[in-house]
Amino acid sequence: MTTTRHAPAANRPAGSVQSRTPRATLPTVLTAFLGLSALSLAAWPARAGLFESIAGGTTGSPLAGLAGLVAEKGLLVLVAVVACLALFTWLRDRPGFGLLAAAGAGTVTAYATSEAVKVLVTEERPCRVIDVATVLACPAPGDWSWPSNHSTIAGALAVACLLVVPRLWPVVVPLALAVAGARVAAGVHYVHDIASGLALGVAITCLVALAVQTGAQRFTRRSTSRRSPAARRTTGR
Repeated sequence: MTTTRHAPAANRPAGSVQSRTPRATLPTVLTAFLGLSALSLAAWPARAGLFESIAGGTTGSPLAGLAGLVAEKGLLVLVAVVACLALFTWLRDRPGFGLLAAAGAGTVTAYATSEAVKVLVTEERPCRVIDVATVLACPAPGDWSWPSNHSTIAGALAVACLLVVPRLWPVVVPLALAVAGARVAAGVHYVHDIASGLALGVAITCLVALAVQTGAQRFTRRSTSRRSPAARRTTGR
């Protein structure tokens, strides 16, 4: 009796393992995008008052040091989480690694988009417009405010992790929100800046990841469907 042994997933030929796509995550991402966009619109008329309350209340409080630290270095924690996830998926889950790489392309696209929008809109930082003492020094002139780059990257990195391992949400979602919120508390952004940045990072990263992953799957299916001449001679087909 002959037994057919199946190769482990890591050793299967390309195309034999169906890559995951973030389609199932789209409703959640859409909900987050709409909610953050609504928050941004609602915060715009009250931007000065919100900034004075949050940034002014943080300066001189026991939370001032923490707010400054998270505002400046908080992204590094998210980067470290993504790096650990990349290593794990490379060793144990190659389709997951491919999806994470696609989300990485989305993160770069989201950041580039936020930079382009900043240059077009040229909104002044609140610390240059409103006379409030802030935890962090105000960025140099020409370093515009809307949308927040830190928040865009934070939202993008969080979504990149969630597309691959959704159960990481209790870690990455609070981290992304903390980084974004700290930018207001430290005095360098309005609330609508960070809400728009998060929405931009979430939406663009997910859409780019979906597009890249879908394109890669189609390419793989086409490649594997074309049998080589040698294979045809061997099988007689």
